[in-house]
This record gives sequence, structure tokens and C-alpha cells, in this order.
Amino acid sequence: MDILANLGLGFETAFTLANLFYCLLGVFVGTAVGVLPGLGPTATIAMLLPITFGLPPVSSLIMLSGIYYGAQYGGSTTAILVNLPGEASSVVTALDGYKMARNGQAGRALATAALASFFAGTVATFLLAWFAPPLTLLALKFGPAEYFSLMTLGLVASVVLAHGSLIKALGMVVLGLALGLVGTDVNSGATRYTFDLPPLADGINFVIVAMGMFGIGEIIKNLEHESTRTMTIRKVEGLLPTRADLRRIVAPVLRGTGLGAILGILPGGGAMLSSFASYSIEKKLSPNKAQFGHGAIEGVAAPEAANNAGAQTSFIPMLTLGIPSNPVMALMIGAMIIQGIQPGPAVMTEQPALFWGIIASMWIGNLFLVVLNLPMIGLWVRMIMVPYHLLYPAILLFCAIGVFSLNNSDVDIYLMAVFGLFGYVCAKLECEPAPLMLGFIIGPMMEEYLRRALLLSRSDPMVFLSSPISATMLSMSVIALVMVMLPALRKKREEAFVE
Repeated sequence: MDILANLGLGFETAFTLANLFYCLLGVFVGTAVGVLPGLGPTATIAMLLPITFGLPPVSSLIMLSGIYYGAQYGGSTTAILVNLPGEASSVVTALDGYKMARNGQAGRALATAALASFFAGTVATFLLAWFAPPLTLLALKFGPAEYFSLMTLGLVASVVLAHGSLIKALGMVVLGLALGLVGTDVNSGATRYTFDLPPLADGINFVIVAMGMFGIGEIIKNLEHESTRTMTIRKVEGLLPTRADLRRIVAPVLRGTGLGAILGILPGGGAMLSSFASYSIEKKLSPNKAQFGHGAIEGVAAPEAANNAGAQTSFIPMLTLGIPSNPVMALMIGAMIIQGIQPGPAVMTEQPALFWGIIASMWIGNLFLVVLNLPMIGLWVRMIMVPYHLLYPAILLFCAIGVFSLNNSDVDIYLMAVFGLFGYVCAKLECEPAPLMLGFIIGPMMEEYLRRALLLSRSDPMVFLSSPISATMLSMSVIALVMVMLPALRKKREEAFVE
């Protein structure tokens, strides 16, 4: 009965006129961001963070959440219609979705993606409501040592689950940790790693890093490949799946939802890993294996269900533990801090209306998204047709305005440009920016809990092993690293993502 009472409080909070408006605005912007390749929810949320200063905490977080899971819907539209995934998690959808569109079945593919996403989002919302209270109660028992070990496990998991070179992923995490140390030491008051530059005395703002790495870097990368894009779009018809289609997609949607819900909780997992894993499993289990890659409807339903379930369950560690599972959740934690809210288990007990209002708004947002994605398909198609070289000046302008508004400092704009160039270099070197962003956000918190644990234990490092919870998580971190470094597993891991 508690869960019904909690959801009742959440819907009471979310169903105010202002919060419904911001939820609709968030999912609309998120869909548009997903449709327009090269922007993404991370850069968009980073750009909009300064706007949230003047909004109530609940409204701002509802809007930012809507942008994230709305982008998962929008990304499938471009993947299906023009073989150009607007979101990384929609790459797999393009394999069969675009083939269906080429065969005159774009309507069936879009409807399948929307219905699978809505079902998965609904299930994930209730899973979030179900598992959040017990996880929060568990988190309240954590001390500094347990939190440090949990964050260590989170960073290791982000490295293990990142695709490509393990060394590159580790290097990006270490670089993120180092960038997080720039600024003034809280305990001693001494500046560190600032190179005697006064603007760095307060550290590097995470909005600057996010906009540079995910915004400016993506713009440069997309401009480089704009000439290779094809914009041949046929008329979209038949937006209702047949009974035969529904029978074929039921099992893939259920499997995708379950897998996405589990992988979404893991640090570094989220929507992208969920969609890749779901497609691989479905390709092995489906009775229509021969159709995969040639327009199998299961190849659209499974990854779309998985990426939306993964996107929403990634809120679980952020809301209950204050630990980000991906760069977007790191920005959400930043948004909470901006609003004067300390992320962690205390949020549910101290601000239950905000906590449950965000969860309830996810179901409302998923309902809005079904309405937005199918009847408004003509608008999204016209947005795809806009040449990217006309879009990027506006994106650059919004990035510059957003960064400048943080401290009214032009130095922040130069820093954003530096991180933008660095993001482009990372893309060329196949170094993922996500581990860097997670290290940058988690690093200062890890340092704080490390120092606190050592102060309480009188500088005894065994405090991290004397606690069963802390020792277990550190052991899991070591085992995960050792396993992924084994030659056979490392080769298989890298080949899986190349495929």
C-alpha cells in the first residue's frame, strides 16, 4: 500500500498545470534533440542548466528528465527514416528499421518503436517506484567507506562496459578524476592544479566540460560527415501495426524491457548498452533470424524497448544513492546541486514530493511521447531535412550564452572551446567521453568520502576492508577489472561492439 500512497503523492505533484507544461516541454525538446543528429540529450541538458536557475526544483528536474527519455523516442525516427540515428542508442534500430522504411513499411516501424518504447517506459517507471524505497533505506546505512567503495565500483563498471580499448577507457576516467581536482582544496584552502590562473580557483564547472565534450565536439564531428548524408524519405503511411505484427513483437518487447531495466541501473550501461545487448539476444532467439538486417520488425521492437527501459532505470542509482550511472545522470545531479538539493538517500525522506513527482512524471511523459511521435511525424521529417550547416551556428550560440551566464566570464567560453576541440580529438582517437565525464563528477565526491573515512578511522586504510559492504564492492571492482583484462575476454568484448 505504501507504493500506491507514494505514487499518489507523485501524481498529485506532477499533475499541476506548471509541471505538466514543463513535462510536455521536456519531452518535446527531447524528441527534437533525438531527431536532430549531432546534438544529443547530454549537450542539450548542459545548455539548459542555466535556465533552470529560476525554475522550481520539481519543474526543472521534470523537464530535464523528459529531455533524456524523450531523446530515446526521437532518435528512432531518424534511424528508421534516413538511416541516421539521432541518438547513439538508436544505432541498432537503424539496422532493420531503415530497411523496413525502404520497403515501404516506415509507418509500421515507427508505430512499433513508439509502442515498444511506451510499454518499456511504463514498466520501468513502476520498477523505479518499487525498488527506490528499499534501496534508499539501504543507502542510509552507508558510511563514508561504503560510499567510496560504491563510487569506485561505479567507475570500474563504466570502464568495463565502455566499448573499444580498455586502456583508453581507463585513461579517460583518470583524466576525469584529475580535472575534478582542479580548484581550491576544501580542507586546507590551498589552490591546486590551477597554474596560477584565478578563474580556475573555483574549479572547472561541469557544464563547461559537458558542453565542450558533447556539444562542440559533436558539432565538429558532424560537420565533417555532413556531405555523406542521404535524405531520401518516402511518404509515411500505415501507422497502425497489424495483429500479426503485435504477435511477433510481444516477446521481443518483454525481453528487451527486462534486459534494459537491469542494464540501465549499471554505471556506464544505460540506453546504449541495453539496445546493443537486446538486439544481439533477439537475433539468437528469434524464429525469424534470416530477416534480421533485412527488415525484421523484432529488430526494431527489442532495442527500442531496451533503450527506453534502460534510460529510465538509470534514474534509480541517481535518485536513491546520489551516484550517476551515465553523463546525463551526472548532469541531473548537477541540476539538483544548483537547486540546493544534496543528492542521495535523504532526498526521498526530506523532499518526498520532489522524489515521487519526478517518478510519476515519467509515465505522464511517456504518454505525451506517444501523442507527439506518431501524429506529428510530418514535423519531425521536416526537421530532419534542415541542413546541419544551418543548425550548428544556433547550437554554438546557445552553448556560448549558456556558459557565459554561469559566471559572466568569457574565460568559460574559451574553456568550452578547448574542451570542444579535445572532444573532437577523443572522437578521432576512439576515446569515449562518457568515462571522463563520470570521473569528473564522481571524483570530488570520492575524495570527500575518502578523507572522511580516513579521518574517522584515524588514517587506518583497513577501514575500507573491515566493513563487509565496502570490502565486497572493492572485491567486485578488482574481479571485474581482472576479468576484462584477460586476453580472450578483452578480444571478445571489443569485437562485440564492432559488430
